[in-house]
Amino acid sequence: QVQLVESGGGLVQPGGSLRLSCAAAGFTFSGYVMSWFRQAPGKERELVARITHTRGTTTYADSVKGRFTISRDNAKNTVYLQMNSLKPEDTAVYYCHAANYWGQGTQVTVSS
Repeated sequence: QVQLVESGGGLVQPGGSLRLSCAAAGFTFSGYVMSWFRQAPGKERELVARITHTRGTTTYADSVKGRFTISRDNAKNTVYLQMNSLKPEDTAVYYCHAANYWGQGTQVTVSS
């Protein structure tokens, strides 16, 4: 069965960095676009970043451009989200997404 397992979340001070990972299983990882979404309390889930499966073309939400970097390792069936210069407004549960599947989410809290 399809599994998407996120890790790497936690508490970080403003200006800090975190690297999220999403380990995928149960489907042909190299054949799918991979995305990171996030959902803050009281807000709708929003797309943060996306990477295509062919050329590795990336797309970012305006709010994270220049601070976040999405990457993938098809040999490890893993997608990453490097988050730098974190702000309190980045606080949310971050979800990995592929096709119609979602991971369980990992909490990121940015606070002093």
